[in-house]
Amino acid sequence: MSRRAPPQPAASRRGCPVTASPRSEPARPARSAPSARSVPAQSAASGPAPGRDGPDLLTALLDGMDAALCAFDADGTVTHWNREAERVLGWTAAEAVGRKGLAGWAAREADADEVQRRLMAVRDGGARQVHEFALVTKGGGRVLVRTQSSPVPGADGRPAGVYCAFSEVHSQIDLERSIALSEALFEDASWHVVLVDADLRVAVVNGNAAVALRTGRKAVLGRPLGDLLDQGVEEVESALQHVLAEGAPPAPTELWVTLREPDEDLEMADAVRYEDLEEDGGAVVRAALGQGSGPSRRCWRSGFLRLASPLAEEPVPLGVAWIFQDVTEAKTHEQDSARMRFRSSQLHRAARAAGECEDPMEAASVHLDFALAGFADHALVDLVSPGGGDLRLVRVAMTPCDAPGPCPPTQPGGIPVAYPEGHPALQAVARCGAVRATASRTDEVALAQWTAARKWPDGTVHALCAVLRSRGRTLGVATFLRGPTRRAFDRADAVYAEDVAARVAAAMDLAGLGA
Repeated sequence: MSRRAPPQPAASRRGCPVTASPRSEPARPARSAPSARSVPAQSAASGPAPGRDGPDLLTALLDGMDAALCAFDADGTVTHWNREAERVLGWTAAEAVGRKGLAGWAAREADADEVQRRLMAVRDGGARQVHEFALVTKGGGRVLVRTQSSPVPGADGRPAGVYCAFSEVHSQIDLERSIALSEALFEDASWHVVLVDADLRVAVVNGNAAVALRTGRKAVLGRPLGDLLDQGVEEVESALQHVLAEGAPPAPTELWVTLREPDEDLEMADAVRYEDLEEDGGAVVRAALGQGSGPSRRCWRSGFLRLASPLAEEPVPLGVAWIFQDVTEAKTHEQDSARMRFRSSQLHRAARAAGECEDPMEAASVHLDFALAGFADHALVDLVSPGGGDLRLVRVAMTPCDAPGPCPPTQPGGIPVAYPEGHPALQAVARCGAVRATASRTDEVALAQWTAARKWPDGTVHALCAVLRSRGRTLGVATFLRGPTRRAFDRADAVYAEDVAARVAAAMDLAGLGA
């Protein structure tokens, strides 16, 4: 005589609602389920019952999810309660599974009927519903949660229960704010935003950053920064590597960079992209690129943020968010103002020091010495040799001078400097104005030949010649020289050099030198 199987309960303590099975052997209650359609137990339509490890695997899957999950059978009895739900509300699975409804424990008595009705309403509606409820924690506190409930059909297609996922509202709002912030930064932000991956390659740029880099938003993706920046790329990459290793710096930093000119292939790629992304800011970038290159040296006030995955147990760097703003104009004005204040102070100090010199030639050397501070590496003074014929210049002063004290003044029989035709000093005398010159090649051999031909000290790369004029006469030329570590002379430097030359010419005229 065969033994009769014991009757099965309507729902196991940690299982799903059990449906009738036409098979002779009893149905195995499941401990948990991975999805809405998995909540009901195995039926004849779903084939053989799962193996012995199936319920354990499903329970592990549910407990490993980040969302809080619970399930109810057709009568409203709790059949599932994962660990995230326990974390949010404090009720353990042993305390939750098997309870009918949420009244008296997870919801206030006054709210329980409304909460249960709205949760179970999806059972007949057939579509997912989203609600917000105030639930009660085990400690007696209240938590506002946002729920997403879905119906669970049985094997016969009739409602068998409800599957519910919920999370704290503030967590959901934080997520939505983060997403909204990311979208705003890449669409509407006035700051320039560049995301760089862990290999220091550009991953995402917003429209303003694309304009600043003179490229398109898609054409720049996956490219190293060296393809976009000519000078200053080492400083930028060093800052990015520091952020990846140590984290974000405490304050913004100012980086001077020089942009590379966009190549033809990149421009052609952008021309195709503009047709495709007319609505995604492409027209704005196209218009900006069509306005010309403009100044290539820029100052960017930059802030950096290290991006790490929130899903990993340990922080895994995903890259760096580089947020910067172009402050070139403000920094240029600031530097110009500081330079003008310093130079005015130097002229004032030089005039006071020269007024104490009995020898006019010494006073001229004082003016040159004060002018060199922060301005040039060397200064030369050449006077026009008296007599008819071709223009000849005689070297009368050089600072810094090898000999102690000022260089001796010229004598009537002084040997003219063998300047070649077209020398900047000769041009300055012919034009009665300032002339600037810069070496076109900076390799060692070509630079040595360039300076030797012009009779200048070794290492000279930039030169500025200012004519010496006094009482309506041209006395000579003052030449200021810079090495390779300094920038080329500009118009503001020429104005300052002419001011110094006027003071030097007055001292030379007082000494009775010049034509």
